[in-house]
Amino acid sequence: MTPLEEMRKSYTLAGLREAEVDPDPITQFQRWFEEAVAANLVEANAMTLATASREGMPSARIVLLKGLSREGFVFYTNYESQKGRELEENPNAALVFYWGPLERQVRVSGRVARLSREESLAYFRSRPKGHQLGALASRQSTVVMDRAALERTLHDLERTYESSEVPLPDFWGGYRLKPESIEFWQGRPNRLHDRIRYLQRAGGSWAIERLSP
Repeated sequence: MTPLEEMRKSYTLAGLREAEVDPDPITQFQRWFEEAVAANLVEANAMTLATASREGMPSARIVLLKGLSREGFVFYTNYESQKGRELEENPNAALVFYWGPLERQVRVSGRVARLSREESLAYFRSRPKGHQLGALASRQSTVVMDRAALERTLHDLERTYESSEVPLPDFWGGYRLKPESIEFWQGRPNRLHDRIRYLQRAGGSWAIERLSP
């Protein structure tokens, strides 16, 4: 096994200059995201979601980006999960996208709000039926007796809704993180990485600044 202190990678693919980025960070993100998809990266829409409790205790996990607009970044989950409970207590959150083969990451921070019931239902209806049943079967983040208990619950729901629509659970739906800061990171040689950060001004426009690596 290679000693941890000897594990390192040199970043040489590209650079990032202020003159190259779009004035709008959402447009810039879409550009990078499309390049990640074109590079056939596995689940390019995977992102780390960091939340914190009322007391400031942090937690993080991977979720999937399921919507993007000028209003923000959308994901779906169980409202009663740990992340759901923490977002109710403390709506400040952060996202991180890491696209290793492109030597890039994007950091997003802002405040999170629930989507409307109608928006959540529209997405829920677009999911495969098995995924809908899985959302209904799981009381996410709670202790379960064993795997078999989960599978029995799912099997019972499959029989119940064999010939009918699966209802949107009251405890499941979407969130939108409205960004206040978005940072684009491009790996560079000798750890002198490029970091371009967008900060939202009071009027809604964006300031662009370079950060030291």
